[in-house]
Parts: sequence; C-alpha cells; structure tokens
Amino acid sequence: MVVRKDDLHSLIERLQEPDQQTAFDFLQYLIERSERKPLSWEEIDRQEPDDEPLTEEELRQLKSDAGYVSGEAAKREFGLQVDLP
Repeated sequence: MVVRKDDLHSLIERLQEPDQQTAFDFLQYLIERSERKPLSWEEIDRQEPDDEPLTEEELRQLKSDAGYVSGEAAKREFGLQVDLP
C-alpha cells in the first residue's frame, strides 16, 4: 500500500501537540531502524554461542509435535522450489 506524504502530513497536523512529539519520535525510530545494516552471516558466526539452558516451557514446546510441518507439506503449501527436509 502506498501512502501519500500529504496524507501523513495531514494526519500529523490533526494530532494534539504531545501526540505530535510521539509521532515524530516514532518516525525517527523507523528511519534509524531502516538505516541499520543487518548482521552478516560472518558477524553472526563470530559471536559467542548462547549457552543459556532452555526453560521447561521451551523444552516442552521442542518435544511437542503441535505446529510441526514437514518439509514436503511446507513446499506444497507455500509453492517453494527447494527441497526441504
């Protein structure tokens, strides 16, 4: 969806002053977030491994078949052109 800049400007003008500051802060956050470079795989490989043990809930979820989708089912459902395990 394309939003016209005039529409954004109009919405901001309709806000009360304190909310205009909030909108400004949020727009700044969005700009800063979009300018950050994501970590490359090399940077990820150089990071220290996470050795924090799994919680009981995480272990329960890991052992559960709920929500499990086979590679073949995902391939069919999403029309993927790769072989999945």
